[in-house]
Amino acid sequence: MNTFNLPDLGEGLQEAELVSWHVNVGDHVVADQPLVSVETAKAVVEVPSPCSGRIARLIGEPGDIIKVGAPIVEFTDDGIADQDAGTVVGTLPRVPHYEKQPHLQAVAEGAEHLPMKASPAARALAHELGISLTSIEGTGPGGTITRADVEAKADTKPQGDGYELLRGVRRAMAVNMARSAIEVASSTVSDEVLIGHWPRHTDVTVRLIRAVVAGCRAEPALNAWFDKARMARKFHANIDLGLAMNIGDGLFAPVLRNVAARTDRDIRASIDALKQDIAARKVEPATLAGPTITLSNFGMLGGREASLAIVPPQVAILGAGRIFDTVQPVNGEIRITKALPLSLTFDHRVVTGAEAVRFLSAALAELAKPT
Repeated sequence: MNTFNLPDLGEGLQEAELVSWHVNVGDHVVADQPLVSVETAKAVVEVPSPCSGRIARLIGEPGDIIKVGAPIVEFTDDGIADQDAGTVVGTLPRVPHYEKQPHLQAVAEGAEHLPMKASPAARALAHELGISLTSIEGTGPGGTITRADVEAKADTKPQGDGYELLRGVRRAMAVNMARSAIEVASSTVSDEVLIGHWPRHTDVTVRLIRAVVAGCRAEPALNAWFDKARMARKFHANIDLGLAMNIGDGLFAPVLRNVAARTDRDIRASIDALKQDIAARKVEPATLAGPTITLSNFGMLGGREASLAIVPPQVAILGAGRIFDTVQPVNGEIRITKALPLSLTFDHRVVTGAEAVRFLSAALAELAKPT
């Protein structure tokens, strides 16, 4: 027998939830044919077959949490051709490396009877909650039913002992925040800038991105990664900005690549496209991997200052609080104007207070410009 292990689906993703199988035991498959859909921390991904062959065993059921590197498919020896020795290797271990969730049964059974305009993650959750997809109005592209649509339809009252298993985005958030709390020596410095002179309809998010660029240029030490095992840091020539986006079931941080070299219009178009992809769970894992620094515009929801969580190996995150009214003395008179608060959280193991202040000062200076 030859075993296919769940491959690495993107930097930092250590596990995935099995959504649905696209093959059955006994089927003959060809290389690159979709085997299974899995939901990573942020997206639903189709995993293709690494070779041609006959399926001897499918390991896991929809709802199972499978670790990267754990076995998922077993091929018969007599059916293997064009084998990729880098992915179809080893033998099936006696104890599977996934967490069994027996209350979740196969979604693939009868899946063809479900509406076609529903994401695999939405179908799996609807099956788990016992909700008919025909009763849900999809809000995704073309009326596609998303996982968020299913959750909105569901009765959220706790059942049994009141515990609800964390999955998908919330599970990833729990893992990342715990990792941040354990690994990072967080410190935060805050300040505010007057923005009453900004033109109407200013794109605040784009202005904040430009502020991050200015900060990184003034102090490159914050556009870096830290490897604690080697006690080494890596500076980045490009600014690949993680942009925190909050949706109903958790936090996403898609990455805008090389923002310093892009126009404001291009950045805005990318942000809008990412929002649509996230809502439909179509965002690619690669889009979520490798941020060099992160921006959180949490003030859109509320709050003035915050000590934010840094996800390693990053060493900094800039947060923008709620814009508020403040007074400004002008020629002996008091005027009401707008102010934007900023909070910079940095990893004090590798970033000094002076470096953090230089970054923040440059970001504030950029925001103080009229345009």
